[in-house]
Amino acid sequence: MADDIEQKIKSYRTAPFDARFPNTNQTRNCYQNYLDFHRCSKALSAKDQDVTPCQWYQRVYKSICPMSWVAKWDEGIEDGSFPGKI
Repeated sequence: MADDIEQKIKSYRTAPFDARFPNTNQTRNCYQNYLDFHRCSKALSAKDQDVTPCQWYQRVYKSICPMSWVAKWDEGIEDGSFPGKI
């Protein structure tokens, strides 16, 4: 299964369609994938497991989100003012 995930990550080109976000506005999709990446990383790190599967979420949010948003969210996580629940 790990090989299958690694293969998907290597052949990744752009964010695939996500039925949870069918509208043109992809703001919520961006934010949700950002949260999912950090939640996944936190959960797997706590169990001392490989966080490679979490890279999928990271690639999706990096292809959808404006980098200025990501930088602001990263700063919020660092200083403890991020509004999302990770």
